[in-house]
Amino acid sequence: MAFKGTKINPERFDKSQLKFYFFLVPFAAFMSIPLIFIFSNAFKPYNELFAFPPRIFVRHPTLQNFKALFSAMTLSGIPVSRYLFNSVIIAVSVVVLSIFISTAAGYVLSKKNFKYKKLLFEINTLALMFVPTAVSIPRYIIVAKLGLVDNFLAHILPMLAMPVGLFLVKQFIDQIPDSLIEAAKIDGANDWFIYLKIILPLTKPAVATVAILAFQSAWNSMEASLIYINNESLKNFAYYMSTLSGNAGTVAGAGIAAAAAAIMFLPNLIIFIFTQSKVMNTMAHSGIK
Repeated sequence: MAFKGTKINPERFDKSQLKFYFFLVPFAAFMSIPLIFIFSNAFKPYNELFAFPPRIFVRHPTLQNFKALFSAMTLSGIPVSRYLFNSVIIAVSVVVLSIFISTAAGYVLSKKNFKYKKLLFEINTLALMFVPTAVSIPRYIIVAKLGLVDNFLAHILPMLAMPVGLFLVKQFIDQIPDSLIEAAKIDGANDWFIYLKIILPLTKPAVATVAILAFQSAWNSMEASLIYINNESLKNFAYYMSTLSGNAGTVAGAGIAAAAAAIMFLPNLIIFIFTQSKVMNTMAHSGIK
């Protein structure tokens, strides 16, 4: 089910492509400047961090910023590694559970017939209109009613509601022929077998897209740490990053903030590099123009 273009461009390099490279290469170099600046700043010594005018490239790289970051402790005595560990556990949990919920619900909404099926999908589509800020109050009420205030699960459970993930997966599963599902049922396959052996393998691009969206929202979110969590040892790395803003004016604070920013950004960059083609494949099969 891999998406294939019209093959207008030649499969190998041709001199006719030079005119495109003439514009694309300088544009790509310009767009990469912020990425280079983020990682370059993380390895700059203090005198280069405060140099004027600012330099994009580091001249004398050092690991001192990272050493200072991981040796630092908050006023409560919590090491930075604890915040980073919490973020990793939260992100992995949210990604795995979001993939399972989105693909299982997408399979049911796409290939099963039951009452109010269309209504449920329309409600999910309607939820795409609401930004997280608009539902922050009802979300807090639900978390409080469930007794998850100051509980590590407060980081995970609210993040599992991904209307956009369910929408993309359901639209992608719609492209799978019903005859394939029916043939599996005739051979004696149950729903779990169909889900694991047919749906998941054929929806890898959609799964990769859900993984990216879930990871980015979980890794970068500090809502739970600010609103639901009081115990400092349960907060995440994004929250710790927000506390560095008060120290960014000092020399030591600027170095730690630069190293932390690189750590925050690196996982997002790696995941996107390895899954960007699957994201485009998902968009092509999900009715998004």
